Amino acid sequence: MDLATIIGLIGGAACIVMSILTSGGTIGGVIDPPSIFMTIGGSWMALFICAPINKCLGLFAVMGRAFKIPDFGEKTIVQNMVALSEKARREGILALEEGLEDLDDAFMKNGLRLVVDGTDGNVIRSIMESELSQIEGRHMYWIGMINNWAGYAPGFGMIGTVLGLIGMLNNLEDKSSLGPNMAVALVTTLYGSLMANWILGPIANKLIDHNSREAQVKEMIIEGVLSIQAGDNPRILAMKLLTYLDPKTRKAIEADVLKD
Repeated sequence: MDLATIIGLIGGAACIVMSILTSGGTIGGVIDPPSIFMTIGGSWMALFICAPINKCLGLFAVMGRAFKIPDFGEKTIVQNMVALSEKARREGILALEEGLEDLDDAFMKNGLRLVVDGTDGNVIRSIMESELSQIEGRHMYWIGMINNWAGYAPGFGMIGTVLGLIGMLNNLEDKSSLGPNMAVALVTTLYGSLMANWILGPIANKLIDHNSREAQVKEMIIEGVLSIQAGDNPRILAMKLLTYLDPKTRKAIEADVLKD
């Protein structure tokens, strides 16, 4: 569970509530069901126009990933790569085939299978980089949908405000209702802004960070696979892969993988 996301949502809600209360307002004054339908429901419906229905319905599961800390297994990958490199140097490339099915990472497994099949290094790089590009493309498609929603929400907030103002102007003879009606009309703008800047935009950026980390790990796997294919010394391979790790993770496994 990613506590940062939870803290951001709960802390943001607390700040909003405190701002309302300390300014003399009330929570009930900013809760308006018609505005919720217009801003949240209307902006979500707009997504159905620009994307297939399965993508619109599946978007919430993708957004849920912002509440999880992804584990790409960097340490395990480096250790496995070094062990496989040692095995390949000791027993030959074909000896790697028997252990491929035990690998959890499908990307690494597919790359090593190409090595075992005797595929040229340039071809391996091309295939693996193409797969990585497709993975990133799928990720960015979902992130783009979230950003689209973040862009539509303020617009629907303004539409709700305009509709509220039209209703207010049609009832100008009731002077006592002007203030409350104006407040309700502006609530939709508030909802749209909160959706874009407090929820959807930050979630999209969190998923961009996840994508960047996963891409970096897969680039590390490509480097390792090509190093094994080229017959590099396991120590050299380990040094190449360690450059992809953050200092804390690198220090934790450096002594093990760089053993003499």
